[in-house]
Amino acid sequence: MPRPIHATIHTEALRHNLARVRLAAPDARVWAIVKANAYGHGIEQAFEGLRGADGFALLDLEEARRVRHLGWRGPILLLEGVFELRDLELCSRLDLWHTVHCDQQIDMLASHKTNVPHRVFLKLNAGMNRLGFTPQRYRAAWTRLNALPQVDEISLMTHFSDADSAPGVAAQMALFAIVTRDLPGERSLSNSAATLRHRVSASDASGQPDALVASDWVRPGIAIYGSAPDFPEHSAHDWGLQPAMTLASKIIATQDLVAGSSVGYGSTFVAQQALRIGIVACGYADGYPRACPSGTPVLVNGVRSRTVGRVSMDMLAVDLTALDQAGVGAGFGSEVTLWGRASNGSVLGIDEVARSGGTIGYELMCALAPRVPVQVAD
Repeated sequence: MPRPIHATIHTEALRHNLARVRLAAPDARVWAIVKANAYGHGIEQAFEGLRGADGFALLDLEEARRVRHLGWRGPILLLEGVFELRDLELCSRLDLWHTVHCDQQIDMLASHKTNVPHRVFLKLNAGMNRLGFTPQRYRAAWTRLNALPQVDEISLMTHFSDADSAPGVAAQMALFAIVTRDLPGERSLSNSAATLRHRVSASDASGQPDALVASDWVRPGIAIYGSAPDFPEHSAHDWGLQPAMTLASKIIATQDLVAGSSVGYGSTFVAQQALRIGIVACGYADGYPRACPSGTPVLVNGVRSRTVGRVSMDMLAVDLTALDQAGVGAGFGSEVTLWGRASNGSVLGIDEVARSGGTIGYELMCALAPRVPVQVAD
């Protein structure tokens, strides 16, 4: 039989999470962000659960081809825009919308020969300081784009740097409102955190009418995959989100320890009393973080337990001392849920596992290794 580790992508959870985002932004259209191969879930595996979105947003031209190949005929947005002039030809062939965040991209559009003008999203750097035109140069960039016959509609966008924490979005939203005042075009502002935590269509903290910013498009990423954008302040459960990915394996061996026995490389865990442990077919080569220390939560047969010892390349150990029925049977062992939903319906949030490993749920999703088989379920 094949090695028992596998990931499951839950189609109904994706649909549920997309609906939850719509509930938070009822007046906006929704981009489903599927960059990084749909946050590690796989574009092909996630597509059915996300096809109720109004558009798909991503980074890579090859990913855009894959979405079109799946039969999607609606909008697709390149979030970082194009990287060289010939990319614009493919944008024309695949009918892609694309972000413009620098002068070089405007130069490329000016040199592009096309009979079909492009739909572009002009990005404002409102304080994130990654991509986009500064507030002082934004309107000049808009004017230059607007003069090009290669450009059709210009939408306006920015990205909030602190939507998931105390600073919030008020200052950057107010800046966006001032810079874009009287400019035509749809607006796209909110990521997952801003969509769930802040009503961007309402006035900012100043309460001034001219600070009103309607978000015509929201851009949820992590939320549609069932992770909280502001964990640990809120959990996925708090936001009404369901895990879209489960990573599960089985126990392939057991060991009975006496007090003083160590577990794993470096003997970092030493039993203080008699323990029974199970060895699980999962390690850092599968995408489970090596940084997760002893005590990281797991579910064994849907019951909460913990890891013991250091995670190795292909295996890790879990505590079975209080789980009399768990172990290895005839040709198979007990189910171990590393994150996601167990067979009995119990849920271990990916954010909790990530926090134990000193990282975030995004990274765990994206780090799922190619050697892990992926299945799709409702």
